[in-house]
Amino acid sequence: MKFLPTLGLAGCCLFLNACVLAPGQHMKTGELNDKESATGSRYQLIPITPKLIAMDKASAVSAGIDPGLVAYRPEPYRIGPGDSLYITIWEHPELTSPAGSQQQTSANGRLVRPDGTLFYPYVGLLKASGLTLEELRVAITDRLTKYIEKPQVDISIVAYGSQKVTLGGAFVRTDPQNITVNPLTLSQAIGAAGVNAQLADLSDVVLRRDGQEYHLDLDALSHSPGGSQEVYLKGGDSIYLPYNDRHEVYVLGEVGRPQAIPFKTSDLSLTQALGRSGGLNQASARGKSVYVIRGVDDMEKAPASIYQLDNTSPSAYAVASQFSVKPGDVIYVGPAGITRWNRFISQLLPSSGLLNNATSAQYNLDRDQNL
Repeated sequence: MKFLPTLGLAGCCLFLNACVLAPGQHMKTGELNDKESATGSRYQLIPITPKLIAMDKASAVSAGIDPGLVAYRPEPYRIGPGDSLYITIWEHPELTSPAGSQQQTSANGRLVRPDGTLFYPYVGLLKASGLTLEELRVAITDRLTKYIEKPQVDISIVAYGSQKVTLGGAFVRTDPQNITVNPLTLSQAIGAAGVNAQLADLSDVVLRRDGQEYHLDLDALSHSPGGSQEVYLKGGDSIYLPYNDRHEVYVLGEVGRPQAIPFKTSDLSLTQALGRSGGLNQASARGKSVYVIRGVDDMEKAPASIYQLDNTSPSAYAVASQFSVKPGDVIYVGPAGITRWNRFISQLLPSSGLLNNATSAQYNLDRDQNL
């Protein structure tokens, strides 16, 4: 049984050379070349550099708002079913206020019927739907000239009901908003509805119009040169503000508080995400081990992108503060080599203890036999 001391020595040598076998995730630090990418690699490793930041900002600015939305300008308001009109015939109160002047204006309103028609004394039934206020005023004036000399007609809308914009999602108020004679913009509609700041995701507001969806990053647009362009709404539009409960960035590894961070805006930087997670663990984090993993869900269609930050230099944090993370990103901070070694040793302590006990027992046995 002389082999036990030799086995113990060999085991120690094995442990001292076990850094490469230490537990923990590892990744190549070299960027994949074109040949590897072309052969169907499942990921591409991209260093986070100032050049990459500049390219991302250029693409974000060029995205902007769909030209079709920006080009739309509302026409003069056209009357529709559900609108209530107040028709004034000057010097003829019996026509203007048949319910009596003591009544509220709305009580003397003329409702446009579901078929688009409107009845008025001495005028009869006429088609009001699709006409502007001026066109309807002229039509009523022409018919009244048979009974009134030079009638003075004025028309206003006292209640709107024909053209609405619907809202849904993380708004404080989701009541439909009316299109009126005063054009309604997207920012006005969102402002009137109110945004639930705790639940809303401003990076992907959905505007549905004429069977088509437009995805708008309102947060990014508010900071871009073309973000001040107004988007006018029209009847039938629908606005959906998504919730952020399934829109998160995941921070894992050697940080103070690994967690999922709800994604509310589009300008969350890598530095901010790490900061909200308690920052890097200075005792265990590795210098080049900060990775942002993106596109894992679509790996069947395209390789995932893994962005690597070399934070061995203080200037790296300036770059990280300009790198925007996206919903679904996984930020992983790997451990330093000494950390993996310490964890490896802690897992092997029970085995090494047994090995040392066996070696000691054999030594004592040999000594007793020689006595």
